[in-house]
Amino acid sequence: MDRRLKAILVDVLGLDADDVAAFDGDTGLFGHLPELDSMAVAGLFTEIEDRFEILIDDDDVDAEMLETYGALLAFAEMKVIEG
Repeated sequence: MDRRLKAILVDVLGLDADDVAAFDGDTGLFGHLPELDSMAVAGLFTEIEDRFEILIDDDDVDAEMLETYGALLAFAEMKVIEG
């Protein structure tokens, strides 16, 4: 999951793969990465849905899940487990 989510960030946001490889649970995302603005969030969620074959409802989305890489990873893992 970790590797696949990092690949999505690289592809969708155009981030450097080496930089993203160094992301840990505390790495800040929204508000910390200029590439991750409100428009990019929609594309990011769409790509996560497609690659992980999940559905992200509007009710699932909150600011905390985009605060750090760890929070986004935990969210994606939870959605995959939910099926």
